[in-house]
Amino acid sequence: MKSNELLLDAFGRIHETVTATLDGTDDGSLIRRPAGSGNSIAWLIWHLGRIEDSQVAAAAGLDQVWLSQGFAGRFGLPLPDRDTGYGHSTDQVDAVHATPELLRAYYDAVHRQTVEFLKSLGDEDFDRVVDYHWDPPVTLGVRLVSTIADCLQHVGQAAYAKGLGPAHG
Repeated sequence: MKSNELLLDAFGRIHETVTATLDGTDDGSLIRRPAGSGNSIAWLIWHLGRIEDSQVAAAAGLDQVWLSQGFAGRFGLPLPDRDTGYGHSTDQVDAVHATPELLRAYYDAVHRQTVEFLKSLGDEDFDRVVDYHWDPPVTLGVRLVSTIADCLQHVGQAAYAKGLGPAHG
């Protein structure tokens, strides 16, 4: 198996879990916050999409799907266009509202861009430095693995929140 095939599988698992989590989830369940202060499913799916979108686009030299395909306007969130959710306050988490269909459409578009980029890579590409702000500098391979780790964590949280149901939120 080639490195890009392994990464395609990993990002594919994120996509499958996002889809399964959104399936059958109503608008009320999307914004319910576990224990009253946990992150909502809508925020978690939006955030992981924004993370994958911003990290992969930057590493690939592409425009973020959020901006290039008009999702910032479609969501209409009271947040800066390049906001990805890092460090959000409770009020900012509450501000993220979207239908399951819009969340799915955005993540599907992000996933398509990620897949197209990954298909273009050879094993030699993963050693390219994409971020000199760290010591040691971050390579493409490390950036992609850290993006996968972050997204898997958040989609797992969203799936867990869905499983709690209304009685626990």
